[in-house]
Order: sequence, then C-alpha cells, then structure tokens
Amino acid sequence: MLNRILIVCVGNICRSPIAEHLLRESLHGTDIAVGSAGLGALRGHSTDSAALAILHRHGHRPQPHHARQLTVELLHEANLVLVMEQSQIQSVIRLAPEARGKTFLLGKWQADQEIPDPYRKGPEAFELAYELIAASVAAWAARIRNRR
Repeated sequence: MLNRILIVCVGNICRSPIAEHLLRESLHGTDIAVGSAGLGALRGHSTDSAALAILHRHGHRPQPHHARQLTVELLHEANLVLVMEQSQIQSVIRLAPEARGKTFLLGKWQADQEIPDPYRKGPEAFELAYELIAASVAAWAARIRNRR
C-alpha cells in the first residue's frame, strides 16, 4: 500500500519543498503523507526565498518548511522515493540499497526528465524548475490516484 512518499533533492530548500507542496496538494483527500529531505540538506533552513516566490506567483501558500537530512530511516518509512536527477538515484541506493525498487525520477513520466537545480540562479531557473516539477507531479498524482 502506498501511504508515504519522500521527495529528495540536494539541499531540501528549493526543488523538493516545491514538489512536496505540489504533490501534497494534488493528493489532498487521500491518506498519503508526503515529505521531503536532502542528500546534503541545509538542516533547519526554511524554503529558499526564490522558491517561495515562485510558489506564491503561481497562487500557492505552502506550509512552513525546515530542511532535513535524508536518512536510512526516512528511506525505510517511504513507499515511494522521488528524486530530481539520475545521480541522486545512485546516492539514495548507496545509502539504502534496499530502496532501489522504490526510487524513481520525479520526471519519470516525462521521458525521465531531470529537474535542474535553480539554487542561487535567477528567476528564470526557478520558473523552469517549477514548470518541470508541476508537470511531473501532475503525472505522478494521476497514476497514484488511478491505482487507489
């Protein structure tokens, strides 16, 4: 049964908080918990101001977020792990080899699209990341809802 989804990026302050918020909204009304973590998390930091700005620009009001480090325990708790880049799949598997079968690119349904890191880049980079994340989340949410 799918009831815990973990979204992973590097710092857990840009891409994964955006994806966490959008997926949580898309799965509203289900019993699925959505969380996020970072491979090199900026522990305790809030969502990056540019990431918040792009969410607000698109009409979203995300919950407060505090970055957390990816751990073996978080991977064990999750039924599905979604990452932004192919190399991150390998990082997850190095940390917890048993997570191999449940770890996928967030952009899997968009021809394995990777989502570039917008951190410390301009608004265009955040807009691109948002658009890629939104499309990827919509595809995952549709598949998840259809399986329930």
